[in-house]
Amino acid sequence: MTFEKTKKLANGSVIPRLGLGVWRVQDGQEVIDSVKWALETGYRLIDTAAVYKNEEGVGEGIRLSGIPREEIFVTTKLWNEDQGYESTMKAFDESLNKLGLDYVDLYLIHWPVKDKYKESWRAMEEIYESGRAKAIGLSNFHKHHVEDILADAKVRPVVDQIELHPTLSQAPLREYLKKENIAVEAWSPLGQGKSLENPVLVEMGKKYGKSAAQVIIRWHLQNDIIVIPKSVHEERIRENFDVFDFELSQEDLKVIDDLDMNERLGADPDNFNF
Repeated sequence: MTFEKTKKLANGSVIPRLGLGVWRVQDGQEVIDSVKWALETGYRLIDTAAVYKNEEGVGEGIRLSGIPREEIFVTTKLWNEDQGYESTMKAFDESLNKLGLDYVDLYLIHWPVKDKYKESWRAMEEIYESGRAKAIGLSNFHKHHVEDILADAKVRPVVDQIELHPTLSQAPLREYLKKENIAVEAWSPLGQGKSLENPVLVEMGKKYGKSAAQVIIRWHLQNDIIVIPKSVHEERIRENFDVFDFELSQEDLKVIDDLDMNERLGADPDNFNF
């Protein structure tokens, strides 16, 4: 069974379908080790953000891995308080500096800050044109936010990174993004660990000789969702990547789809105050 491990984005950039997220991973040794283990395992996508306060460690982990920079896809994100045209430019320079890189592969607006995200997007378009971000996109944008960006974007976003896991499958938003040729990327893809206890998923794992986590990651992949599970444990990081040697049946995909309860574990993009 062949499965394409990368996905071509609308602007021609190629993103790995499975990466390492580093939300709530401590800067310094913890994040350096996580990134190094992931890259040794075969991951080629590392997803960080200014607000995670670990961009320096991510950059260090990448350098220590010895893997050529051009083989690694690095994402970072613009934080809310830095939104606006000038401040986006400045924040991007700071992120690049902390990562110790000449460019990032993907730069995202972290949340749709009211009255600011369009100005931020204007700056991001310039960053993209300069070549210092190979692709630009959104994070936590509902359909109406995306429509607002598309209304006068010179450069279209190629990704929307959203909370997405078996109990929040976001099917209508995914359908819309697909129509607009905007790739869907999942954060908290394992439901912040909650989904790992789900008896349906645990049982399904036994059937395939896999863990519940591996089943969930595979569900994302087979639904054309880019997925960035986070872990700081070497064994778990390796296990999360070991998902390319089996395939969920259509029936089992449907069983997981049916677990959706529209259960948000993070903030609603229409109602957040940070």
